[in-house]
Amino acid sequence: MPDISSSTNTQVKQIKKLLSDRRFRQREGAFVIEGTRWMDEIYRSNSQLSVWLATEQWLEENRSLADQLESQTGAPRTIDPNILKNLADTDSPSGVLAVLPMPQLAWPTAPDFLLLLDQIRDPGNLGTLIRSALAAGAEGIVLGPGCVDPFNPKVVRSSMGALLKIPIQQTNWADGATLWEPCSVYLADATGDVSYTQVDWTQPSGIMIGGEANGASSEARNVCDSLISIPMAQSSESLNAGVAGSIILFEALRQRTTT
Repeated sequence: MPDISSSTNTQVKQIKKLLSDRRFRQREGAFVIEGTRWMDEIYRSNSQLSVWLATEQWLEENRSLADQLESQTGAPRTIDPNILKNLADTDSPSGVLAVLPMPQLAWPTAPDFLLLLDQIRDPGNLGTLIRSALAAGAEGIVLGPGCVDPFNPKVVRSSMGALLKIPIQQTNWADGATLWEPCSVYLADATGDVSYTQVDWTQPSGIMIGGEANGASSEARNVCDSLISIPMAQSSESLNAGVAGSIILFEALRQRTTT
């Protein structure tokens, strides 16, 4: 019989609250991860888990990974598949989830390449931008007001482990300048008259991406040094935040690795 076979179990209740309540996540300093790929990332990054739950079937099908995780972070608690299915945030859970402490990554003392985000409310876009920022070599991400919680389950899922590897700071634009100094901040905006390819990204730089619906707020615009745009054919609609940010991030990477 599984260790957990009731929806009234204390750990089940805690995980449900971590999945649904941003304030509770912040107070506990913890978030929930799901799936085999995440568990493999936990092992490869040598991260510690507060607790992990798995179905007996998952443990049998992933015996090597399960043994490695157990030696690294302690034994799992087995859970009834129906309880896990009701608990999980995904439609088709793979059979494993865990509670992970929020990473405490040091912020660079003199940042050279950052991503700044304002009013990014779509979890998929934020997860994409976190992954792209890490892959493009950004040293950190600044989240301004109105951004979705980076530890929202949908952001966690779409970030695919990048949350563990890049520091993220949340601030308001009036008080956060010390986070991005000495970077020049470039806001991606349809009205920008400078192409993103014309910027010298080898200099200390911050890329700002505004919200999906209304772009960047006036407060965010006040901290920007220049507006840039992505040239497009006239018949094309504007790009979403995740795509636009990724395009600019990888142009910056191209310049910074070829000069």
